[in-house]
Amino acid sequence: MYKELIGKKSKKVKNTIERGLVKRFAESIGDLHPIYVDEEVGSNSRYGTNIAPPTFPRVLSSGAIEGLKLPNKGLIHGEQIYHYKRPLLVGEEIYSYSVIEDYYEKQGSNGLMGFLATKRYGEDAQGEIIFTEESITIITETVRKAMKV
Repeated sequence: MYKELIGKKSKKVKNTIERGLVKRFAESIGDLHPIYVDEEVGSNSRYGTNIAPPTFPRVLSSGAIEGLKLPNKGLIHGEQIYHYKRPLLVGEEIYSYSVIEDYYEKQGSNGLMGFLATKRYGEDAQGEIIFTEESITIITETVRKAMKV
């Protein structure tokens, strides 16, 4: 279904790690650790500023991968793994893009399921990778049939 897209990637998109967005994100996940939201704590930390929570890249834009069309509903979030070289700093610019890593299928009790593996990269202005985010999206038999209509 998506095998022809393996290796395709989006164009890099510039994102700014905005203080207000970091605070709203921390509130939404219920983790108001002072390193995320308290400016004084951030300025006195080893980073010299506040940092974003580890799952924050989820809200960053990483562009569209040409040819990738997923339904708006019915997908299952299978897995998500983050790797960091350092935290995301409030105020910095991050360039993010995504790559289709793999697509495979497995027979389940409710039919054939598709597994779409993607990897998102976040780089600083010098092109150094700060984080990667690996995710698996599960496409159920019901969703697969609806997509072919």
